[in-house]
Amino acid sequence: MDKLGDMASVYEFDPLTGNIPATKVEITVSLCVLYTQGVETKQWREFGRTEVIDNTLNPDFVRKYILDYFFEEKQNLPLVFVEYDKLLPPLLRLEKPLGGIQGKNCGTIILSAEELGNCRDSATMQFCANKLDKKDFFGKSDPFMVFYRSNEDGTFTICHKTEVVKNTLNPVWQLFTIPVRALCNGDYDRTIKVEVYDWDRDGSHDFIGEFTTSYRELARGQSQFNIYEVVNPKKKMKKKKYVNSGTVTLLSFSVESESTFLDYIKGGFLCAVKFSGNPSQSTSLHYMNPYQINAYALALKAVGEIIQDYDSDKMFPALGFGAKLPPDGRVSHEFPLNGNIENPYCNGIEGILEAYHQSLKTVQLYGPTNFAPVVNHVARYAAAVQDGSQYFVLLIITDGVISDMSQTKEAIVNAAKLPMSIIIVGVGQAEFDAMVELDGDDIRISSRGKLAERDIVQFVPFRDYMDRTGNHVLSMARLAKDVLAEIPDQLISYMKSRGIKPNPAPPPYTPPGHTHHTQI
Repeated sequence: MDKLGDMASVYEFDPLTGNIPATKVEITVSLCVLYTQGVETKQWREFGRTEVIDNTLNPDFVRKYILDYFFEEKQNLPLVFVEYDKLLPPLLRLEKPLGGIQGKNCGTIILSAEELGNCRDSATMQFCANKLDKKDFFGKSDPFMVFYRSNEDGTFTICHKTEVVKNTLNPVWQLFTIPVRALCNGDYDRTIKVEVYDWDRDGSHDFIGEFTTSYRELARGQSQFNIYEVVNPKKKMKKKKYVNSGTVTLLSFSVESESTFLDYIKGGFLCAVKFSGNPSQSTSLHYMNPYQINAYALALKAVGEIIQDYDSDKMFPALGFGAKLPPDGRVSHEFPLNGNIENPYCNGIEGILEAYHQSLKTVQLYGPTNFAPVVNHVARYAAAVQDGSQYFVLLIITDGVISDMSQTKEAIVNAAKLPMSIIIVGVGQAEFDAMVELDGDDIRISSRGKLAERDIVQFVPFRDYMDRTGNHVLSMARLAKDVLAEIPDQLISYMKSRGIKPNPAPPPYTPPGHTHHTQI
């Protein structure tokens, strides 16, 4: 997530340490898997992995890692390099502090770090080439371009590769979009080097030539200034009559400011709680211990206290499912916790907790675990406001194996095209394999052959966050951080897919009798 000036969001503030990062840095490595380490638990978690590059011992990865940098902390970064197709033990493992990363000879792997600027623009551009050198014996050439950003020390870092256009000396490459800070880190006059290659199946791509430009030059758009001679320096030195190896022309250029989560934050929070067991028995996860809050309430409080601050009126509908309701004992999978069908809204998280505890005294916990009714309930809210003015987050707290898997998958696939996200917190010791499937991180969820438009589900098992020392504050901070981590990207993906822009910020307040001046 992008950083907005000096303002720290809940996603830049680390609840485990109470620290706000001094800045962000971009880590470049030359398939690598990066791990980060929790300050308190010291456990390693995968942070990200690069793309795979075939058939080469000298990979140059485009993928970058964007990390928060804390000046006062030693941040270790273990990197695991694997042979992708064989899945053998790691070929290489090395560890260096984040602060002051230097080159490390171990095969040869180079790591570099640079502080990122706050530029939030993205540039979209398209290029074509004319009369490139013929490199293939039985054909023409299969050209592609590689873009490099110059670094402060005079070296270059790869930042983009185009697709390969087969068998042509006059390729037209597809439009591509790249963050301006990846292209030049916000320095419009920084050199951008572009190399043109002929693709070979064995990975030994043939160098055609290169040229340099800058963001400021590219921003002029299609013009005589953006027609570049592709030059091969070796050919130029050897051949007196050498002119160039073709030309590359910029066909189009546009720039757009990337919107972030904080630009959009308007919406609603809805809660659904699974009812099962006997709350009067100490073995029940709903057990009302007069001296200790139960797992359901802990999870609700941890997540709700953070997300409620993004709701303007803090009035939240709260539903229960899997219980027999008075007076006739009918089983319901969609009933208001406060007992008011006409107005299921509760005042803040404390209001939801109060309604939850009160409902434990009035309903009979029963089962089974059906998700589809509450997912469809929230989807009806979301379907009514698809203009970007609201975004809905459904929190489901459950302890059981899901009973209506096929119906729930269909409901989620349908909901994926609506402005909503779903958080599932599993409490207790049950197997939650079905929840992992709904999460869709590895395989996008589908129903009846229809793939979900986007990933909208985040699942976490509550037991993984229970601190053995009894430190509930730390446990809940970790839970909230992980369970809410995907919400910003899910919200932004919906808004961008619909072409929805954030509402403009209100003008600055001017006290009566004063005139506001803008300095340029």
